[in-house]
Amino acid sequence: MTFLEAYWKNLLLVNYEIDPQLLQAYVPKGTQLDLFNGKCYVSVVGFMFKNTKVLGMKLPYHINFEELNLRFYVKHNNKRGVVFIKEIVPKPLITIVANSIYHEHYQTHKMKHCWTEHEDYKAFEYQWRLNNKWQSISVKTEHAFSEIIDGSEEQFITEHYFGYTKHGNKTFEYEVVHPSWRQLKVKNHKLNIDFKSNYGESFAFLNQANPTSVILAEGSEVSVKNKKTIHK
Repeated sequence: MTFLEAYWKNLLLVNYEIDPQLLQAYVPKGTQLDLFNGKCYVSVVGFMFKNTKVLGMKLPYHINFEELNLRFYVKHNNKRGVVFIKEIVPKPLITIVANSIYHEHYQTHKMKHCWTEHEDYKAFEYQWRLNNKWQSISVKTEHAFSEIIDGSEEQFITEHYFGYTKHGNKTFEYEVVHPSWRQLKVKNHKLNIDFKSNYGESFAFLNQANPTSVILAEGSEVSVKNKKTIHK
């Protein structure tokens, strides 16, 4: 059964290599870290939910909104998925529903975004306010979309089709259905993130780290299936 349907649009993914030991406490039972060429990644991801439906219904004032998350990559029985450290949205009801039904880690903060097109580039920015300070991720990209190459880091980052959450000793799995995405090649990026304030002392070192890659994915229609328990 489909729980949520939406269009995920203009996903900005900022990717960092990280010591796998730093993530072990977050790995749900029954899953293991998914590595790319022996490297472990976390990603800061900003994007727009568009035309959102929950159980087939559009909720007033909850149809179009931003999301910003920090996630990492796991696998379970040859299924490749993501685990979220934290997700930020501007809508309290989304936070309540996601945390109570899917045992996710949503918080509600003011957010905004800006997409602009210029002669030589396109620009995308996502902002969120934490402790009365605005934080942001932004890129300038090429104009034309291109396919994501099979076997590339970009494909690894964008093609994980399951979500996993832990709740005590239980682990829940839900499927996220969408086609492969195209990308806009990123020319340059600008980051204004206080990782310690957002995600705690364990991730403070990312304030001085350089991303291994920054991706702007086109997005598509997405459906999120109902969760099931894979570990009790």
